[in-house]
Amino acid sequence: MSSHKRIKVLGLGVVATLALAGCGLQPAGSYVPELGQGSIEPVEGAEGQELVVASKNYTEQLILGKIAALTSSAAGFEVTDLSNIPGSQPTRQIMATHEADVFFEYTGSAWLTYLGHEQGIKDQQRQWEAVRDADAEYGLTWGAPAPMNNTYAFAARQEIIDRYGMKSLSDIAKVPVEERTFCVESEFNSRQDGINPMLETYGIPRGTPDGVPEDNIAILDTGSVYTATADGETCNFGEVFTTDGRIPALNLTVLDDDKLFFPHYNVAPVLNTEMAERYPELMDRYEQVSQELDNETLQQLNYRVDVEGEEPAQVAFDWMVSEGFITDPGGNAEEG
Repeated sequence: MSSHKRIKVLGLGVVATLALAGCGLQPAGSYVPELGQGSIEPVEGAEGQELVVASKNYTEQLILGKIAALTSSAAGFEVTDLSNIPGSQPTRQIMATHEADVFFEYTGSAWLTYLGHEQGIKDQQRQWEAVRDADAEYGLTWGAPAPMNNTYAFAARQEIIDRYGMKSLSDIAKVPVEERTFCVESEFNSRQDGINPMLETYGIPRGTPDGVPEDNIAILDTGSVYTATADGETCNFGEVFTTDGRIPALNLTVLDDDKLFFPHYNVAPVLNTEMAERYPELMDRYEQVSQELDNETLQQLNYRVDVEGEEPAQVAFDWMVSEGFITDPGGNAEEG
């Protein structure tokens, strides 16, 4: 096998052949740099075999898609990169119909969105096991969950954290009512796992004088939630996603969900079961990589794309090189 590998990036014409012509797909975009071998060892029988990688079309998923593509290539496969599929349901569709072979998916998305359950399971391991068992019926094999958990959370600027000695959501009850101000996006304002049941769970119900008065809640778009929380003029507590790069960029601190209200969204590699059985070593390669993906790592990688404007492929490549999973034959990897 050559020490330098290339990955085929799927364009619109090829996508149409995957029975998704009506979904408005865009090319995976950018590029995937050539890679050299690192700690990821080739899988027996992989040389010359095609493997299709999928991902959704937002920053974190694009990065994870490129990580999956690079891992697959390092494992010896001829990779077709089908990253950047617009939406969860179309991505799930091509995995369930086995038109793609691997993607990184979240346990909460599978359990609540695809499998139709109304509530998550509070224990992370049990949540993953439930998804793994249910998806076996769809010919999908779940690998072990990564440490990262991209779920909902609330964050605050350091001034508020220090003033009230806060660590968890339960500590909001220590904050004077007039300072219990929240910024949330419109969807979170009405979700069954959104702000209203969250405030009930933590004993500070919405619309009550000793809980959170209605006027203390501002509905903003996603980007504005982060900046409004950081500047403190509109709110002290903002709804965030735990792996978002704007959290460290704006010096926000995530409060611990100590009552385990929010569903778990641990990411895990998901393989077409036929492919997993044909190449039993393949899942080991994905798990080798995914076990190094924690919240802080994803925050840093997302930051480089969303704040610094870098390409997801380059960000994924640099991280894979820095971890020793692959090498850079051109010596052009950037420091993360």
